[in-house]
Amino acid sequence: MNFLKKTVDRLEPTFSEGGKLSKLHSVFDGFKTFMFVPNTTSKSGVNIHDAIDSKRLMITVVIALIPALLFGMWNVGYQHFMAIGTEAGFWQQFWFGFLAVLPKLLVSYIVGLTIEFIGAQIKKEEIQEGFLVSGILIPMIVPVDTPLWMLGLATAFAVIFAKEVFGGTGYNIFNVALVTRAFLFFAYPTSMSGDKVWVRTRDAFWWGAGENVDGFTGATPLGQLATSNSADPIFHNILNQAIGFKEAFLGLIPGSIGETSTLAILIGALLLIITGVASWKTMLSVFIGGALTAFAFNQWGPDTAIANLPWYEHLVLGGFAFGAVFMATDPVTSARTETGKWIYGLLIGMMAIVVRVLNPGYPEGMMLAILLMNIFGCLIDYFVVQSNIKKRMKRISNK
Repeated sequence: MNFLKKTVDRLEPTFSEGGKLSKLHSVFDGFKTFMFVPNTTSKSGVNIHDAIDSKRLMITVVIALIPALLFGMWNVGYQHFMAIGTEAGFWQQFWFGFLAVLPKLLVSYIVGLTIEFIGAQIKKEEIQEGFLVSGILIPMIVPVDTPLWMLGLATAFAVIFAKEVFGGTGYNIFNVALVTRAFLFFAYPTSMSGDKVWVRTRDAFWWGAGENVDGFTGATPLGQLATSNSADPIFHNILNQAIGFKEAFLGLIPGSIGETSTLAILIGALLLIITGVASWKTMLSVFIGGALTAFAFNQWGPDTAIANLPWYEHLVLGGFAFGAVFMATDPVTSARTETGKWIYGLLIGMMAIVVRVLNPGYPEGMMLAILLMNIFGCLIDYFVVQSNIKKRMKRISNK
């Protein structure tokens, strides 16, 4: 490690001002600070000196996402072999899913980081590290059959118009990964919904050869419930076998790559809470808001399958758990005051269930709920701060 550090230090003058490759200083600095803790410190004012910087925080989130990503890769293979009626072992299933998901990860990072590198060079600024998380989130929240060119186009749109135009990392008002999904959902709806996009049924891997399985249907549980003609909240796997809470909690269902396993997501949530990277208040309040709203629909809602779905099953279906843990807790776009986090999370959970139940055209609900509350995050904090100021002024005037 010392050898690598000395090599990087020896190359630094070449990329610094006056060096032969000074125009690539932002790129060099980005790689250097990614591999090593920066040794520069502020020289004036009141500052906290710590080895933990935003890159390390982002990497912690990436590590927390690994359980859901790995399970998603395996589930892609599991659903595939079940759909084509072929028995396969664990590693064969995982390898199939790995090859199907890897190109999406590469496209996401290559497109997003290229734009950020170019932007940093043009502005002569340091490369911002926010895309370390967005780059892995984007492939995890889309169907496995999303074409790579669509994913690349949507990623470019989100990075440019949902992030860079606002000033880059720390200034965006919308979650970049969710803007990517929203772009895909509204620009290419047939590739983001229905019963053909959630399970990769082709015999070949990601290069696109092979034929689709005839007569196959792989709708997600929420998609099945939203279009059901029955009032019974029953959903099935791709073999048309009725499944329930256990399968949904473990993630043995069709869905976006990283969103199916609530168990894997909660493992990541535990790491984020222990390290203090994400707010447990926001996570918990999302689940509370969703549970209360779903319970209310169970009691007084319309007599439909999605409205009759038990509140605890709502929390493990679709992207609800994933959104609560990794999206709603985004430190840039969410509320930051402690009271505001409770309000923000509650409203997200409530809105997600309302969208699911009352608008069958959007059976997921979580994406729209979080993007909507991104708009009001700062407003919630403003009212919380103003309320605290009024309380303090009242206490002073009563003395």
